[in-house]
Amino acid sequence: MDSQLLPMLLLLLLLGTSGPWGQGQGSEGPSRGLSEEDIPKEDGVLVLSHNTLGLALQEHPALLVEFYAPWCGHCQALAPEYSRAAALLAAESAGATLAKVDGPAEPDLTKEFGVTEYPTLKFFRDGNRTHPEEYTGPREAEHIAEWLRRRVGPSATRLEDEQGAHTLMDSHDVVVIGFFQDLQGEDVATFLALARDALDMTFGLTDRPKLFEKFGLTTDTVVLLKKFDEGRADFPVDKEIGLDLGDLSRFLITHSMHLVTEFNRQTSPKIFAARILNHLLLFVNQTLAPHRELLAGFGEAAPHFRGQVLFVLVDVAADNDHVLQYFGLKAEEAPALRLVNVETTKKYSWEGSEPITSASVTAFCHAVLGGEVKPYLLSQEVPPDWDQRLVKTLVGKNFEQVAFDETKNVFVKFYAPWCSHCKEMAPAWEALAEKYKHREDIIIAELDATANELEAFTVHGFPTLKFFPAGPDQKVIEYTSARDLETFSKFLDSGGELPVEEPVEEPVEEPVEEPVAPFPVGTLS
Repeated sequence: MDSQLLPMLLLLLLLGTSGPWGQGQGSEGPSRGLSEEDIPKEDGVLVLSHNTLGLALQEHPALLVEFYAPWCGHCQALAPEYSRAAALLAAESAGATLAKVDGPAEPDLTKEFGVTEYPTLKFFRDGNRTHPEEYTGPREAEHIAEWLRRRVGPSATRLEDEQGAHTLMDSHDVVVIGFFQDLQGEDVATFLALARDALDMTFGLTDRPKLFEKFGLTTDTVVLLKKFDEGRADFPVDKEIGLDLGDLSRFLITHSMHLVTEFNRQTSPKIFAARILNHLLLFVNQTLAPHRELLAGFGEAAPHFRGQVLFVLVDVAADNDHVLQYFGLKAEEAPALRLVNVETTKKYSWEGSEPITSASVTAFCHAVLGGEVKPYLLSQEVPPDWDQRLVKTLVGKNFEQVAFDETKNVFVKFYAPWCSHCKEMAPAWEALAEKYKHREDIIIAELDATANELEAFTVHGFPTLKFFPAGPDQKVIEYTSARDLETFSKFLDSGGELPVEEPVEEPVEEPVEEPVAPFPVGTLS
């Protein structure tokens, strides 16, 4: 054989293993010879790998993929809902398919799709694997299914006549109809884009002049119709700037809610999604007739503050102890009024001696919004033995005196009694206090941040660790390193500094979204 031909033949042999006739099992396509039957299913959900994802994308033009980890608690909670969503869609031949990928077992896929937490859900359209859409909606089966329905089908029903409009209105509590003279315009595209994600509302649209006339309209308008409160709210489309997605979204969220919303597990997500910063809460015992009589006056005040203050009813006879705790209330103190700004977390107490009426509620709202009422801070009483244990007990009333003592280096754990992460690190924290118990200049302490609030800063996640070094400057150092005795000790011995070390990669799990309290929702770190 000609020696000059040998390199060429070797090159052709190498290319043959990965060229178009001998496709390898890389990320660009399925393995040779695989078919749809080769993709396993679990509870109606496709189980994909790097070998089969390409084939699944070819076979299923609308594919939602969950990247999960077997050890992830949130993934385990999602699993039955995800399977039920797959069954709902299969039963109606919706044209959307659900699949899942074991992230830790498929590192190449998690890297390719930028998966940084579990579970992560991505939606692939028409086989395009380069620009999947992130799913960030609710994790109940019906919401997942509806989110997909509005992507594989229309997100709004085309209304041709009055009968069609009434049919839509009669079948749902909240209906949004877009009246547009030109259904091909940009405003319609904006409207449909919003409809794809607003899963708790039903949408229709029309360009029919008779429907414009029936609803008393002459220009493009989005109309929200509801079977409660005032029944209808109109959002005219600005002729100059068109339909603004953000403005319309805020309008629909605000007006789709009852003027007074009772707080419970079903309504709480919508309460916090309303983007209304001020929440006024009326605490009553709904088993008592005198308490129920207060609801009318409370509701009469609500329309004056629509979009500015969200009126919320809390039944102390229901499962709302966590709400009472957040505001430092006991059930027997009802009826009571509290206002909280969910951005600043500042809370305001109504201390009036007069009855709770429309007039007194209105006056209280105006006083808070006008800066005439000072916020209050929660604090437990200082325990008589607060400094007798190795780990000292701090509360709001003694925090500053201890933490900002110029002669002490104070290391504080801010915790929640129900926080699993706090419980996990408790032995290390006790061991740290044991190790430094003979150091008079070092105090290891803890503070229950669900029952105590501080003027200096707000605790947003649990556990939060802060170091207050000795000295007159009242310096505060946030501790964000490993939560073990060795690292804690290095931190204290260096006066609140740690040597720079190479980061250690750990498996990712979506941060636990448990509330510091319901107003606002906090995050565990």
